[in-house]
Amino acid sequence: MRGIELTPEHPTERIAGLAVRAEDAGFDTVFATCHYNNRDPFVALTRIADATESVRLGPGVANPYETHPVRLASQVATLDEASGGRAVFGVGPGDPSTLRNLGIDRERGLSATLEAFETARDLWAGERVSHEGTFAATDAGLNYDPPSGESIPVYVGGEGPHMCRMAAKHADGLLFNGSHPDDLAWARAQVEQGLDERPAGRGDFDLAAYASVSVAEDADEAREAARPPAAFIAAGAAPPVLDRHGIDRERASEIGDAISAGAFSEAFERVTPAMLEAFCATGTVETVAERVADILDHADSVVVGSPLGPDLEAAVDLAARALDDAGAE
Repeated sequence: MRGIELTPEHPTERIAGLAVRAEDAGFDTVFATCHYNNRDPFVALTRIADATESVRLGPGVANPYETHPVRLASQVATLDEASGGRAVFGVGPGDPSTLRNLGIDRERGLSATLEAFETARDLWAGERVSHEGTFAATDAGLNYDPPSGESIPVYVGGEGPHMCRMAAKHADGLLFNGSHPDDLAWARAQVEQGLDERPAGRGDFDLAAYASVSVAEDADEAREAARPPAAFIAAGAAPPVLDRHGIDRERASEIGDAISAGAFSEAFERVTPAMLEAFCATGTVETVAERVADILDHADSVVVGSPLGPDLEAAVDLAARALDDAGAE
C-alpha cells in the first residue's frame, strides 16, 4: 500500500481535490480521519469516491464507540458500493483526547475493535448477526450486498502490543501510528508474534506505518507545521512509548488535558523537539525520504499522514516524491 491520510478539517470539496491530486501523484489508498470535531469522514469519502477512479478509500480510523458497529459496517458497505468496490475498513479504538469529550471509556479497545470488524465481515457476507459483548445486536442484517462482500480489507489502527498481535492474527493489515524506525521495529516484533497464530487461509498481512509527515521546501516551516499532530500523538501515546523516546509523561498528559479542554494553541506550544523527532517525519523531500526508508526496514508499507506540510497541495506532490526516493511501492 502507498497511502495518504486526509483530514476533513477542511471542506469536503477541498478534500476531494486533494484526493484527486494524490491519485495523480501515485498514491493508491486514501484514508479520511475520524474525529467528531471535524467534518463527517463518510461524507468526505463519498466525495472522494465520486472524484477519483482507482484509489482505495476508507476511514482512518473509525471507532466502534461513537457509532454502533452494525451501523458502521453498513456505512463501509455503502462506501464500497458507491466507489465500485474500493472500500477499506480502517477501525480502531480512536483518539483518547477527543473521545474524552464524549464521555467514552475505551478501556476495552481490543475487544471492541475485534468484535466490530468480525461482525462487519459477517454482515458483508450476507449473514444476520446476533451479538452480546462490547455491543449488542439481535438478528441484525443488511438489505444489500457490497460489491466486495466480506473481502473488504480490514486495517486495524492501533499501537499497543495486544492490538498489534490481534491485528496480525485476524485482520488484513495494521495501521501502526508510528513515524520512527525504533517504534516500527518494536511493532514488527509484536506482529510476528501474532502472525505465528494467523490462520493459514487468512491471506497476506500488511504492516503499514501510519506516519505523521510534514514536508516542504523549507525544513523549518515543515517542522513548525508538525506541532499539532505531534501533540495529539504524544497525548495518546502509551507510557512505554514515551519512555522509549525520553519524553516526559507529565508533559504529555498536560498536552492531552489541553486538547480535551479545547486549548489547542496551548497544547501545540507544549510540544518539545523530542516529540517532533519521535512522532513525525519532517523536513525537506530528502530528509523525509531518509526517514521513510528507515521505517521501511521494518514496515511493509507507509501511509503519509497529517499534517503533510504547511501547504497541503504542494505537500501531496512532495510526499509522493519522498516515497519514490525512499523506494516505497
